[in-house]
Amino acid sequence: MMFMRFFFSVVFCLSLAACSTSRNIPNTSAPANPTFKIGNPYKVSGKIYRPQADPNYDKVGLASWYGQKFHGLRTANGDIFNMNDLTAAHTTLPMPSYVRVTNIENGRWLILKVNDRGPFVGDRLIDVSRRAAQLLGFEKKGVTHVRVQAVKGPRGELPEQITASISPTQKIISPSVVVTEQISTKTEPADNRDKKIYIQIGAYADQKNAKKVVDAVQHITTTELAEVDVNGQNLYRVRVGPQSSLELAEIILGKLLSLGHNTARIIMDY
Repeated sequence: MMFMRFFFSVVFCLSLAACSTSRNIPNTSAPANPTFKIGNPYKVSGKIYRPQADPNYDKVGLASWYGQKFHGLRTANGDIFNMNDLTAAHTTLPMPSYVRVTNIENGRWLILKVNDRGPFVGDRLIDVSRRAAQLLGFEKKGVTHVRVQAVKGPRGELPEQITASISPTQKIISPSVVVTEQISTKTEPADNRDKKIYIQIGAYADQKNAKKVVDAVQHITTTELAEVDVNGQNLYRVRVGPQSSLELAEIILGKLLSLGHNTARIIMDY
């Protein structure tokens, strides 16, 4: 068993107070390529951690985040840490594995890949990447209360409180593309009703590539495939939406990023 050394403390600014998190990083014997492992028990600051596979893992606790100081360094399983990826550090879950992290304070959630060990500060439950903290809505606050649930993989379903407010119908975008349209039952303030909120995944020169993207995301919510002219070039644009609120759009953006659509972004049409 190769033990890991300590990370430096990462200091996060809170609105009223500062918080910090420290983690372990692999020593020089870490694998050159990412590997799956559960690992043997290890000790940090006098506390023993016992890694184990737990498909029913479901706990509530504090989450913190880490970013620039560790960007480009190896994680405990050999991945290269990218603060813009949707990843997390956990003390005992297998690496890699996947968890659904829900910010209890605002209801936002993401599917994150566990590929690192930590946090080792107080009673914190999980350390997430900076991008995950942004999407979960607690980057500026530094820490938040979360629920962490083990899931089978990077795919998942929307929270019950979101799916309860929408009903699906079938919509034909083109003769070759059939997508599921989500019709929101929510109402927005008057000054927001003229806004159309979308998550744009990308614009593709090849219609077949655009169709593949539609097929991959149409289970989430409304998906639109449209031929557009961009500086004289015909492209096939894939958008998800429109959504009923910016908050819902942010949650769905997180879902799309979890599925690997790293160029997805929120846009608004009036």
